[in-house]
Amino acid sequence: MLTKFKWLSMALKNAMRNRRRSMVTLAITATGTAAALLGGGFALYTYESLAEASARDTGHLVLAARGHFNGVENMPLEFGLRDAPGVTRQLLARPEVKRVLPRLQFSGLISNGDKSEIFLGTGVDAAQEFLVKGPFMKREAGELLDRRLPGQDAGNGPGMVIGTGLARILNAQPGSVLTLMATTVNGSLNAVDVHVTGIVSTGISDIDKRLAMVDLATAQALLLTDKVSTLSIYLNDIALTGATAASLQASGPALEVRTWLQQAVFYQSVKGLYDRIFGFLGAIVLVIVLFSVTNTLAMAVLERTREIGTLRAMGATPGEVMRVFTLEGLALGSGGALAGMLLAGGVALFLLLAGIQMPPPPGRSNGYPLAVSVSVPMYAGAVLAVALLSALASWFISRKAAKQSVVEALAHV
Repeated sequence: MLTKFKWLSMALKNAMRNRRRSMVTLAITATGTAAALLGGGFALYTYESLAEASARDTGHLVLAARGHFNGVENMPLEFGLRDAPGVTRQLLARPEVKRVLPRLQFSGLISNGDKSEIFLGTGVDAAQEFLVKGPFMKREAGELLDRRLPGQDAGNGPGMVIGTGLARILNAQPGSVLTLMATTVNGSLNAVDVHVTGIVSTGISDIDKRLAMVDLATAQALLLTDKVSTLSIYLNDIALTGATAASLQASGPALEVRTWLQQAVFYQSVKGLYDRIFGFLGAIVLVIVLFSVTNTLAMAVLERTREIGTLRAMGATPGEVMRVFTLEGLALGSGGALAGMLLAGGVALFLLLAGIQMPPPPGRSNGYPLAVSVSVPMYAGAVLAVALLSALASWFISRKAAKQSVVEALAHV
């Protein structure tokens, strides 16, 4: 152990011989490592945010009757789910299930008496729906959907929540009375008067132009059915999604199960794009670090060729000479990577406290906080990769000088 410590001590002293060159190498390595970690942290934060948004929107699992996910129905709710309350009770009996929310998807025309517009409606459990939406649905005006059933609101009919874009098109405000028209499961046309209880925003303008949410009973009365489209299952932990999906699919062959990931097309697209972008960035950083350490060690080997010859003449083996230079490169790479890790962590903390907002991305109406995630495995992996790459570059550079003859090394000018 003492011998190994002496080799490391010698390598550190050699690295500090030319302090300016070593400091430049450390600075380049630290900056590159920090840039890669910040880019990866931003991508990771984006993944986590999109995953949470997708899981809150659809549920960790979506349960439906077989044929529903094909997307082809000749009549509304042709592949609707029957006995939703009974299936819900069975699901809630599972210890890993936290909530089960029925949803009924329908569409039609919404009118203020003077103007009509196409809407995409959802019948929901008003007591729980807005709890799971959390920060991904913002109340802009009025109140959220109440729990009253059709006929219990004298005069204006049941309540409804609409998107900001649809409210603007129909010039609707909380308290406005609108008419919903939709095709029933029998193919006939039905209508119901509703009053606007609140206006909300999802942050996606195209959705806000069509969004309408009513109580589940109101939607079922409009479509003349007791079915629902799906049951959204919320678990105690997103990590349980795969195992629970397999278990549910095996226990109910008449039903189909989809995970939030299978439903999250936008998440998969963004992740695929960011993986390529930040993977390329990481590769560039590693190349910069490799060239920086290689240049520093190449100059050091060139300057110390006669010293290498002296060590060889005193009995040092080529392997021992290469060990010194490899440890020197390892020290430079590790020091720069650790400094980069601290720099990235400091920037991540600053962004967390500063609360800087990014502008809305294309197709969205709301911005989002600029933040980066700090992942222990990612930081450890970056430090390890930079350190090993630096050591490998040093070993390769010193190999030729260490193996040349003692006479040639001593005669080097």
